[in-house]
Amino acid sequence: MGQKITISISGKRYELTANTPEEEEIYRLAATSVNKMLSIYTDKYPGKELAELLSFVALTESRGRLSLMKKMEALGKEVEMLKKQTDTYLENIDNQPPAITR
Repeated sequence: MGQKITISISGKRYELTANTPEEEEIYRLAATSVNKMLSIYTDKYPGKELAELLSFVALTESRGRLSLMKKMEALGKEVEMLKKQTDTYLENIDNQPPAITR
């Protein structure tokens, strides 16, 4: 059973359950991030309704998450390529005849 926490987004309080201290920290950081971004969009687009501003926040966050996912995928492929190159290099070292020393 997790710990009940309360976060606030745009002045509205939400009760959530955090299963670990790390999850609680993530919830709180996420709420802070959303509120900061909401403030930026409120200043940038005065007169827009909260739902529209939250849509901008959601789109921005989603775009950022998808961008990071693509970067992580590319890094994963690079890691696999480097692993294969390293394995090939090590195999070639093992297959070399011993060096002759005088």
